[in-house]
Amino acid sequence: MPKDFNQLNFKEKQIYLDKLRHSSAHVLAEAVIKLFPKAKLTIGPPIEDGFYYDFDVQNAFTPKDLKKIEQEMRRIINQDTDFIEREVTRDEAMLSVKDNQFKIEILESIPKNEKITLCSHSNGNFEDLCRGGHVDKTGDIKALKLMSTSGAYWRGDEKNPMLQRIYGTAWESKESLDNYLNRRQEAKKRDHRKLGRDLDLFFFDDLSPASPYFLPKGTIILNELYKYVRELYEKYDYKEVVTPQIFDTELWKLSGHYSNYSENMYFVKQDEKEHGVKPMNCPAAAMLYKSKSHSYRDLPLRLADFGRLHRYERSGVTHGLTRVRTFTQDDAHIFCTVNQIGIEIKSFLDMLSESYKTFGFNEFRLALSTRPEKKVGDDKIWDNAESILKEVLDKFSSDFTIEDGEGAFYGPKIDVFVPDAIGREWQLGTIQLDFSLPDKFDLEYTSQDGTRTNCVVIHRAMLGSMERFLGVLIEHLSADFPLWLTPVQSIIIPITDKHNEYCNLINVKLKNAGIRSEIDKSNERMNAKIRQAQLKKIPYMIIIGDKELENQTISIRSRTQKNSDVISIIDFIINIKEEIKLRTL
Repeated sequence: MPKDFNQLNFKEKQIYLDKLRHSSAHVLAEAVIKLFPKAKLTIGPPIEDGFYYDFDVQNAFTPKDLKKIEQEMRRIINQDTDFIEREVTRDEAMLSVKDNQFKIEILESIPKNEKITLCSHSNGNFEDLCRGGHVDKTGDIKALKLMSTSGAYWRGDEKNPMLQRIYGTAWESKESLDNYLNRRQEAKKRDHRKLGRDLDLFFFDDLSPASPYFLPKGTIILNELYKYVRELYEKYDYKEVVTPQIFDTELWKLSGHYSNYSENMYFVKQDEKEHGVKPMNCPAAAMLYKSKSHSYRDLPLRLADFGRLHRYERSGVTHGLTRVRTFTQDDAHIFCTVNQIGIEIKSFLDMLSESYKTFGFNEFRLALSTRPEKKVGDDKIWDNAESILKEVLDKFSSDFTIEDGEGAFYGPKIDVFVPDAIGREWQLGTIQLDFSLPDKFDLEYTSQDGTRTNCVVIHRAMLGSMERFLGVLIEHLSADFPLWLTPVQSIIIPITDKHNEYCNLINVKLKNAGIRSEIDKSNERMNAKIRQAQLKKIPYMIIIGDKELENQTISIRSRTQKNSDVISIIDFIINIKEEIKLRTL
């Protein structure tokens, strides 16, 4: 391990952890073969926060097996032997895996111009077909834990054999491992899928896979998010538009989505012609721009679209609200001149910073993603686009990473990552520079000298998918929403039925003031009602008894308070409306 691991930048840390986890997967494979000699190895890549390896075995692994395997892994690690990678010919590699059909299939899929390596370590007892990229010694694996086992189809295809997958996690230090395990425990408590059910926000049904149903309370939160974003659009001079859901396939062929993204799209037949349901708003925005002639005086033109999008995601990767098949985005397209690019991106980053702080995301990381292998447009266009984005980032922040080959097929992009309350990182905002769309759609403007010139398109999203953002926000806040977002902002609790009439009066005044309020008229005792309100994470409880009725006051107790404050209903309304207006956390 590097002596100064904590001094490495984000990308350097990820590269090292990738090697560490790749090495851990290698040790896992060796341990399984030692304990289960008839097992056949398949693949074992590093993944986010850990690694896995798939094995072809007769019987599923048990928790007792995992314990034995982990003990054997520690024995191998304690030997502190060097990892050795050696390049071999294809024939040598084929000979080494001749009894393993899975490894043969992997070997046959490796392009002929790529080198082939086998990996072992200096005890010489085990060698595996491997792409390479390891830490120096087994002893560099300072902290690991096997987490679970499950079934997994070979190559993810249900037509293929069922394998047994073992998941593990590995870190550069025991402290980091302990922190990760604590985060996992905390994450279980914050799981947005559980909290969404418990708080009556949303649900899913197999009749519409990976497509959420939002209940009234969840819809209130979504609408408040839309309202907030629309206020920012007013401030930063965006114009909101509405575009169709379904387009002739010719549009998707023109935009490049048909050849580059069709496996993630839904198609239907209309009037004997094929049409595609939109997975993104870009071509529709281009059609809007093209619907009239523009001059340099019209630019920049910022068009925002909350249109519903549909993307086919494989069932194995969908996850609650954070990976769905139908969603909306706070999506916008900025049509501008080349000279306006820097100003527009800087303005968007300012808006993004303002919005994130509102939700308690006070820090974020920027990553510039460059041209992928599968791209449209020539290299000169990409060179110019990447150069502009890098120049803007250099001025905005000295701390950003470059992710080679991770850009969109139509242009480079800046992705924005935020850490939540328990340290997990989420990708939310994105900025994508596009010189290709204007060329494909002839998106021109009249320049000052009277010539017709292509504009530039900036694709940008701030919160990203609104559904996904809500899932992230639920887990970030543990569903303790700020007052302005909470579906029920106050609940009125009568101590006995004789206080109901006064409670009704209070409820009417609150609703007339625009405050979302309810009355708990259940037969439960007062303490049980208070406990229930706390479980529902309602910010304010208004408790009404004889004294409150006699003095025409209310007793207020917040979800974080043990004691109540006595106040007039007018003062409460003034205070709560100010808190809502300021959108305080």
